[in-house]
Amino acid sequence: MGQGLWRVARNQQLQQEGYSEQGYLRDQSRRMAANNISNTSHRKQVQGGIDIYHLLKARKSKEQEGFINLEMLPPELSFTILSYLNATDLCLASCVWQDLANDELLWQGLCKSTWGHCSIYNKNPPLGFSFRKLYMQLDEGSLTFNANPEEGVNYFMSKGILDDSPKEIAKFIFCTRTLNWKKLRIYLDERRDVLDDLVTLHNFRNQFLPNALREFFRHIHAPEERGEYLETLITKFSHRFCACNPDLMRELGLSPDAVYVLCYSLILLSIDLTSPHVKNKMSKREFIRNTRRAAQNISEDFVGHLYDNIYLIGHVAA
Repeated sequence: MGQGLWRVARNQQLQQEGYSEQGYLRDQSRRMAANNISNTSHRKQVQGGIDIYHLLKARKSKEQEGFINLEMLPPELSFTILSYLNATDLCLASCVWQDLANDELLWQGLCKSTWGHCSIYNKNPPLGFSFRKLYMQLDEGSLTFNANPEEGVNYFMSKGILDDSPKEIAKFIFCTRTLNWKKLRIYLDERRDVLDDLVTLHNFRNQFLPNALREFFRHIHAPEERGEYLETLITKFSHRFCACNPDLMRELGLSPDAVYVLCYSLILLSIDLTSPHVKNKMSKREFIRNTRRAAQNISEDFVGHLYDNIYLIGHVAA
């Protein structure tokens, strides 16, 4: 009732001013339509040559509804979309957009994101070279390495991908994550010259000892059992850690032999704290006492920090 009276009074007021309710609504509709036309024309003026808005919003036929032809987009946008694909999907995309999906920059990115270092990257490409072909060869060589490491390395050399140099092989291993770690461990145990160069690629400057040891064993996996190879790895790590932190070694009074003792203590502590078979875990006091017996110059606080790191973060060679 109240709303009806208000509407009658409003109409009388509009009629006195020369309007009616219907005329008022028609004027509002005209203004909204004019604004829409103005906004649409402004959008087209701003976008210039290719109207991306209409390209993405245009209705396709039922067979192509929701499907965008990458060739109709700006090249930069098309390459950005394709750069998110892996090698398999990019090969499939090349069946539809051959020129776009076969672009060398896309395949170069795939190669370098998977195999960070190859000798061929720093050479003048031979005649007929393509990164798509190189990707297939790198993938084939990695599969061969994971079956037989020696044959895999020989394959890379035969294709000119790697130089016959321990340093180049070490860089390739350091920057590649597709190699089987068990096969890699066997290969490094046989090729100690490659192992030496691989160790020198690590930079442990200003790193806490347990964290540096974890990083080391992420690249060079520790053997499952104690033996000569594990001792070799810890020895090489100890010398490299001291070389990267000479000031810290002088401040703490540590030598490579002392770091070697600490590393072994950290590995044994890791096994003790993480193994479900050990019921009576080593306490912090016991670890400090046992470690300082083997390396007397080490401060009690420093050894205590080592224990806390293993207790909170976990195994150094997992």
